[in-house]
Amino acid sequence: MNSILPLIKNNIDPDTKTQKKVKALIQQLCKDSSLEYDEFLYLLDNISPVTATYLKESAYQAKQPHYGDKVYLRSLIEISNYCTRGCLYCGISRYNTSVNRYRLTIDEILESCESAYLLGYKTFVLQAGEDPALSKEFISNVIITIKNKYPDTRITLSLGEQTKDTYQAWFDSGADRYLLRHETASPKLYESVHSKDMSLDIRMKCLQDLRDIGYQVGAGFMVGLPNQINADLVQDILFLKELNPHMVGIGPYLCHEDTILKGNDSGTLEETLVLLSIVRLLLPKVLLPSTTALGTIAKNGRELGLKAGANVLMPNVSPTQYRKDYEIYQNKICLTDTAETCYFCIRGRIRKYNHQADFSVGDHVDIKRSVTND
Repeated sequence: MNSILPLIKNNIDPDTKTQKKVKALIQQLCKDSSLEYDEFLYLLDNISPVTATYLKESAYQAKQPHYGDKVYLRSLIEISNYCTRGCLYCGISRYNTSVNRYRLTIDEILESCESAYLLGYKTFVLQAGEDPALSKEFISNVIITIKNKYPDTRITLSLGEQTKDTYQAWFDSGADRYLLRHETASPKLYESVHSKDMSLDIRMKCLQDLRDIGYQVGAGFMVGLPNQINADLVQDILFLKELNPHMVGIGPYLCHEDTILKGNDSGTLEETLVLLSIVRLLLPKVLLPSTTALGTIAKNGRELGLKAGANVLMPNVSPTQYRKDYEIYQNKICLTDTAETCYFCIRGRIRKYNHQADFSVGDHVDIKRSVTND
């Protein structure tokens, strides 16, 4: 059982003095985009339903100067669910022998890109488990083919830990962004939810390699992992401040009953929204997705993420016959919806919550300004 955000979990509002101190810390975070370790820990230990509302409102306001109410839409293509890794929380890890494994052909990948492009998407997110068949050469060929056909687009890769040479080859082929969640910056917690052949140090080195090469880099963590405590989340927050990534992916831990961690409590919507808001105030310009996992635990979870400071959504445009098999967590939404159905649905949802769907390449605001000034 996790023990994070106790007042949120138990729906308790503390005394007025504590609420005032928490509100003062939120105001300081708004002003300075930073707090000390002990201040972050106090914030997480004492944030309550009433101060969480103030936090989310502050985060919503913090994105306005940089992105307004724009929501960048990315097309997600899950290209393989083969994985050699042993992440204990993941439904497609090597330990799950009941998974129906698949791998898209290059033609299937390109067909998914075409359907997304015709709908207006200008970013393709290629995601997979760590599949040895997705070699440096294969992915390079995919990237080059996509960029030759759609030169006005961006490609985001989320293909796990690779060598620096492989990252460089994919960047040279035309990849623009790379999302590699660190999952948790706590060494002890990392070890507790990964197999012994995995290393937090290697994960951190990969993130630094990606930054050194020149990618728009994305990190991120899970909220509500088994045995996670507020001190672990403070480590995540301070790590992100130091890394200063262009993107941050935060989602709730959702327990999968076919994994080693079966039977544990999942993370919650409200816990995740609090951490989304803190990251928006920590990194006001960051590209911050409201994840599909939020939509899985609450019908309007993704929209509430937008109200808490998020500004990116990633509708799935993978071939529908494979979507049920990319089951990192269970009960995933939109498994049978076509790319066109998702397109109209997500636009309507965004409009209902007073945001604007934006299908442009949607670079980080500093990258965009840099290109404009060239």
